[in-house]
Amino acid sequence: MEVHVGNRVAEVELISKEDNKVTIKIDDKTYEVDIVMAENGSCSIITNNGRSYNAEFKREKGGKSYQVNTHFNTFPVEIVDQQAKYLQNRKKGDSSESQDRVFSPMPGKVVKILVQKGEEVKNGQSVIVVEAMKMQSDYKVKRDCIIKDILVKEGDVINGDQTLITLMDIPENA
Repeated sequence: MEVHVGNRVAEVELISKEDNKVTIKIDDKTYEVDIVMAENGSCSIITNNGRSYNAEFKREKGGKSYQVNTHFNTFPVEIVDQQAKYLQNRKKGDSSESQDRVFSPMPGKVVKILVQKGEEVKNGQSVIVVEAMKMQSDYKVKRDCIIKDILVKEGDVINGDQTLITLMDIPENA
């Protein structure tokens, strides 16, 4: 997941958790910490080299944004997990690249292909159904076009940003 702290963006991965002992990777560096959370949103963090930190987390909009207060500073923190990335990508505007292909912004499984190669489709028409994070999404074309190629089949497990279907313009003399 991504964690945005002010203007800094860090890739954070939970490696292991046993009771209060947590091993995390931030960018490419691994940390072992002991974290104790209090009910009021405060926490105590002790690193493996003995350094101690106290912080207070105040939850904001939607539960994935926080105001983190330490003794000396306050930081806005936003957690951008796979689901949040997926929703952000679904809301983004069209780009010429995305208009020439249909893709899933996150890993998943192809549930149903609703079109065939060479078929003419209309703007807003669903062409493929993908399941990601236990949620099924219909992917639609964003313009009138022709299905140039279908690069997956039903049941395929796909990667994030993998091209599933390529599109081409309808010839003017058609």
